[in-house]
Amino acid sequence: MERCKCGRRAVFFRRYEGTYLCDRHFTYSIEKKVKRNIRVNRLIRSGDRIGIAVSGGKDSMSLLHIMNEILGPRRDIDFLAITIDEGIRPYREKGIRYAKEYCKKLGIEHHIYSFKDIFGKSLDEKMKEFENPESGLSCTLCGVGRRYILNKVARELGLNKLCLGHNLDDEAQAIIMNYIRGDLFRASRMGPKPVVYDKKFVGRIKPMRIIPEEEIKLYATLKGIKFQEKNCPYKSGIRLEVREFLNKLEENHPGIKFIILETFDRLLPYIRQCVKNHQEKVTYCKFCGEPSSKDVCKTCVLWRE
Repeated sequence: MERCKCGRRAVFFRRYEGTYLCDRHFTYSIEKKVKRNIRVNRLIRSGDRIGIAVSGGKDSMSLLHIMNEILGPRRDIDFLAITIDEGIRPYREKGIRYAKEYCKKLGIEHHIYSFKDIFGKSLDEKMKEFENPESGLSCTLCGVGRRYILNKVARELGLNKLCLGHNLDDEAQAIIMNYIRGDLFRASRMGPKPVVYDKKFVGRIKPMRIIPEEEIKLYATLKGIKFQEKNCPYKSGIRLEVREFLNKLEENHPGIKFIILETFDRLLPYIRQCVKNHQEKVTYCKFCGEPSSKDVCKTCVLWRE
């Protein structure tokens, strides 16, 4: 039986560090890394009003727990939770229930917004409009819709930051996806610190972007946090292949996801400068009034009747 440095039974072997960790040292290490990321990158400042995006999955529920530990004692920062109901039945219902229950337990103000209320139809209903939808269409519709609603309601609630539960795997996948698509604008908005190109955009912070997905899952389990364990039924497209590719690389070369993230962060200033030099002027959608590089924003193109 492998042991932690403290002598207790190990529950996890961190391959990229070559260390065995017991439950206490494992959960402590996760919280320490998140706190250090917040401190080093100055993600949170006095006077902030922060919205924590909570879906009910392992990442967002762990984020809610950790951020409550960090922000709960502070009186100079306000924070609340926001959940988006895309209308994926019955998958989303369970996640929303866990989010509501945990917010109530922690005494955190919780707001829920649905695709149905904002767009007039759920994602399930929208997908029925397509006889043979192309691969990844559901993820595009969902991602565009969620980002739109989160930004809009955060602004309406008077928030100056959105806190997202993106993990290391999410970030590494997004970096590769943006490279494949040649999407420099979206790539420029990534990184450890929020970047805002228009006053109507609410800055986004990702305190857990340096934590691997499997470690977040174990953290939530060890902390006794209930979360939606099933994968989204619509999960498809090239991102799944990128995920499998990166997992295989990580298996053969422990720490490769960190290397991808660190290399990207070093290149980020040059990417942002390139975008600044060639960026189309940000205007406002003629239908909804939200920021857009076109006359009609992508959300209205996809969701407007």
